[in-house]
Amino acid sequence: MTRFYRWLGLPALLLAGLAGARPAPGRPGAPSSASTFSFVALGDMPYSLPADYGRFEKLIGAINQQRPTFSVHVGDIKSGSTLCTEEMYGKVLTEFKTFEQPLVYTPGDNEWTDCNRPKAGSYDPEERLAVVRKMFFADHNSFGKTKLALTSQALDPAFAAYVENNRWTAGNVAFATVHLVGSNNNFVPNDAKGQNREFYERQRANLAWLDAVFAEATAQKRLGVVLFTQADMFNPAKDAKDADGFSEILGALTRHAVAFGRPVLLVNGDSHRLILDKPLLNPASPKQVLQNFTRLQVPGEADVQAVRITVDPGQPALFSVQELVVLGN
Repeated sequence: MTRFYRWLGLPALLLAGLAGARPAPGRPGAPSSASTFSFVALGDMPYSLPADYGRFEKLIGAINQQRPTFSVHVGDIKSGSTLCTEEMYGKVLTEFKTFEQPLVYTPGDNEWTDCNRPKAGSYDPEERLAVVRKMFFADHNSFGKTKLALTSQALDPAFAAYVENNRWTAGNVAFATVHLVGSNNNFVPNDAKGQNREFYERQRANLAWLDAVFAEATAQKRLGVVLFTQADMFNPAKDAKDADGFSEILGALTRHAVAFGRPVLLVNGDSHRLILDKPLLNPASPKQVLQNFTRLQVPGEADVQAVRITVDPGQPALFSVQELVVLGN
């Protein structure tokens, strides 16, 4: 067999995990509460179309060979300068179905927020969001040849529109997608035309969703929480006004991480560079980082690569990270 990928080790995440003897692995695809398992995160791809379809398919092949418990695509299934057509969405949807193991997806800004750009087709963003929801969230299951049943926020009548916010569990760890996107989360500073209605409605849904995710994780004594978003909320290069689209969410993340007290991992895309850091400050000691909260940003755009995260309850650091590199990508 030709080996066209390799693993690059990165430092283990020191996330105040629970120490103990290393448990025996469970059967693939169905980890018990004591088993070690891995999942894959990727995003911001395929970007340059149609050239990137071949590279994306090579990456999917590498992921399939690794047989992760599941994978998560954190959005931006095309660049912001390509057309936001159903044909474009449908092509990526077909690619999603070639994953052997479950694949979960959360939308990015390139799929809807940025579709008002002339090169993207000058669409109405909210109309495109409705199309994305209809095409990609037709039921409460993952993509992939092996399905993963998801619990959708849309099951709550108060948030019936938010089919894209989903949660699931594996190995006594809580996982959830939260619909936060680049381009300032569709927030318009100094809005005088009522353009922020969608932002405020989704913000209310996202805050309620975080409450529900952490309430379940606390009640069930989960070992950790992993969240997936598209937006890079920690990019210092952004203008100060950009914080308006994320400031309340960041406050909620800090509050929940402190109250939960166990490892919280946030996986995002958006800025296309692999980053592993601790971006939140400890409110009890602002000169210190919040130790149990870690952010992992996946590569993307020109780097059609992915990241594998291993969950090992038998190690003091609950999560460890490796980059999945496909040669030539």
